[in-house]
Amino acid sequence: MTVVSGAARGIDTRAHRGALRGGRTVAVLGCGVDIAYPPENRRLLAQIIETGGAVISEYAPGTQPLPAFFPARNRIISGLSEGTLVIEAAKRSGSLITAEMALSEGRDVYAVPGSIYSPQSSGCHNLIRAGARLVESPQEILEEMHLAEPPRRPARDQLTPEEARIYQVLSFEHALTMDEIVDSMPEHVTANIPLLLLQMQLKGIITENEMHAYRRVERN
Repeated sequence: MTVVSGAARGIDTRAHRGALRGGRTVAVLGCGVDIAYPPENRRLLAQIIETGGAVISEYAPGTQPLPAFFPARNRIISGLSEGTLVIEAAKRSGSLITAEMALSEGRDVYAVPGSIYSPQSSGCHNLIRAGARLVESPQEILEEMHLAEPPRRPARDQLTPEEARIYQVLSFEHALTMDEIVDSMPEHVTANIPLLLLQMQLKGIITENEMHAYRRVERN
C-alpha cells in the first residue's frame, strides 16, 4: 500500500513515517519541491525519495508556501488516492477539503470517531453523518479495500501442545469466555490458561473482545 499525504506537521508526518517502515509514500507539497516545508521535515522528504516514494507539487521550484496553496493541493491528494482516511479534523480542517473532494469523486472516505467533547473530532463526526465509513483500526480499511492478506492457519510449530488444545476448542464465529475454556480443558492445563491465552494473543492467532471472550483470528 502507498500512503499519500501532505507532509504537514502532526498526523501527516506520522503517516509518512509509518509508511516508510513497511512500504512507500507520496508527499504532495503546497510549495515548490525544492522547498522543505515544514523545515523539520527536510530529512523525512529525503527519506521518502530514497525509499522509492515521491515528493510532488503543482508549483514551480522556488515557490514559497502560502496559505492558499494548501487547500488547493488537497485535490491532488484526493485524486491520487483510492481512499481517504481522516483521523482528526476540526470543523474547518483542511482534511475536510480532501475528504469532500473524495466523496464528490465517488471515492471511499473513512473517518475515525472521537469524543463528542473534542473539537478535533467534530469534523470526523460530520463526515460520518455525510456518508464516510466509521473505522477504528487499520485492518478495517484493508478489508474494505480488499487488501487484507487471506488469513492462514497457524503452523503446528507455532503452538505448544497446551495452546493447540485451546485453539481446537475455539472457533472463528463464537467467542468463549475463560470459564468456558477452562471447563473444556484437562485439569493439568487449567492453571496456565490465563498465560496461554495471553501468549496466543501475542502470536496473533486469537483475539479477546470487550466481553473478555476469545475466538480465533486465523482461518484454515
